Amino acid sequence: MKYLVQFSSTLIALCGIIFTLSGCGDDDGDDVNTVEETVLTADITTFNFEAAGGSKELQITSNSVWNFNYDASLWSRPNIQTSKGNATVQIVADANETADARSMVLKLASEGTDTVQITVNQAAGTIDEEPVEPELPDYIDPDNTGMRDKTSVQLTELMGVGWNLGNSLEAISVNNGVYSGNETSWGNPVVTKTLIDSVKAAGFKTIRIPVSWSHMFDDPATYKISYEWKQRVEEVVNYALDNDMFVMINIHWDGGWMDHTTYDHQDAINERIAIMWKQIAKYFRDYDDRLLFAGTNEVHEEGNFNEPTTEYAEVQNSFNQTFINTVRATGGRNTYRHLIIQTYVTNIAYGVDHLEIPADATANRMMVEVHFYDPYQFALQETDEFSLWGNANSGSAAHSDWGDEDWVDEQFGNMKTNFVDKGYGVILGEFGSLLKTSPQNSTYAEHVASRNYYLNYVTKTALSNGMVPVYWDNGHTGNYGFGLFNRNTGEAVHADAAEAIVSALGN
Repeated sequence: MKYLVQFSSTLIALCGIIFTLSGCGDDDGDDVNTVEETVLTADITTFNFEAAGGSKELQITSNSVWNFNYDASLWSRPNIQTSKGNATVQIVADANETADARSMVLKLASEGTDTVQITVNQAAGTIDEEPVEPELPDYIDPDNTGMRDKTSVQLTELMGVGWNLGNSLEAISVNNGVYSGNETSWGNPVVTKTLIDSVKAAGFKTIRIPVSWSHMFDDPATYKISYEWKQRVEEVVNYALDNDMFVMINIHWDGGWMDHTTYDHQDAINERIAIMWKQIAKYFRDYDDRLLFAGTNEVHEEGNFNEPTTEYAEVQNSFNQTFINTVRATGGRNTYRHLIIQTYVTNIAYGVDHLEIPADATANRMMVEVHFYDPYQFALQETDEFSLWGNANSGSAAHSDWGDEDWVDEQFGNMKTNFVDKGYGVILGEFGSLLKTSPQNSTYAEHVASRNYYLNYVTKTALSNGMVPVYWDNGHTGNYGFGLFNRNTGEAVHADAAEAIVSALGN
């Protein structure tokens, strides 16, 4: 009995093994390990977008891992590239900035099933045509609408104190004779109306807008200025005019092509001045007398800031004459517009000794521009060594030992005697003093007080001598900067300095 029982147990165990392997006792005969069929479907296989683009939902049904194959550099894509199971996907299309309709395919794939092709179509975009500059006549009949019957001296009495939008619209570079740049090239942001509103709110009545034009030629060979650039300059001009400010625009340094005051260059430079100012004058011809034109900026023989030779002075004076002739020849309100000429390198003494007033068919509508950054050591030299100004600081190691109150009185008095008293308004087109120390410096408070006194005294003395003082602001508000306002927000960063200037009107 013992051996029979053992055999039976063995037989039962063997039967169990066979059952496991062959499915013994399974009457249906089905395979319980059959692999589930892969499912991958999309509820939409064609998307149609308008030119503006956007996104649309795609419902994916799946029981496995799936992914999109597409060219990521193209204009349409899913918001997720791969996932598992059911999902809602956004199909995104960029705006179509071309004039043609377009189409592309996104391929949705999963291993073990057919690829789903999803077609994305988009309507053609609307291309804004390049603005076409209207053809303006070279000359129109004189028009005195909005041009008050005031002499240049009388107009300056209305202009108050001014501020320069420096290092913005004149930002330009030249490399091997090629001009480039834009208004942000020198580190300042795009000019906004918020900034100009803040300047007006601080008490400034006049704004000088230095402008370069040569980096914006449509055709450098003919000096044709881009229409879009003239429109941009006009936009900034209107920021100021909307605030009822007086505005001056010029041809600023512009890459330095005018800084050749020799007979060899005279004719070519005068020709270029005439071509460029004819375009500018025609474009802005319909503006009233709150807009003034200044022909040049700090013209001198390149590398030479000394007193001009007879040749240098004669050539620079011819530039002023060409400017006057060109603007007046466009007619309309330009017949009566107040125009601003400059002394050699805008130096006061050189102006007294060498400036020849151009002939002008319109009487009493001409102004003379000079600049003032004396004493150099205090106003311009980038060092903390000379941080104090004025007679009260005479003898101090931080004082330059020249250029104090009596010097300002003398220089501005010469402008009054030689120009204002003879019927020519005077624009002090640039003046100012660097902020020369940081707040961490122990002399900071003393320097700021001295600087504010300087700004107030120069402004007050200019006004008392019939000049329009226009502070130079280059946008840099830190150490060794002239900036008064944050160019991004319009905030008055150095409100004390601005007040020192503006308060001189009441002194």
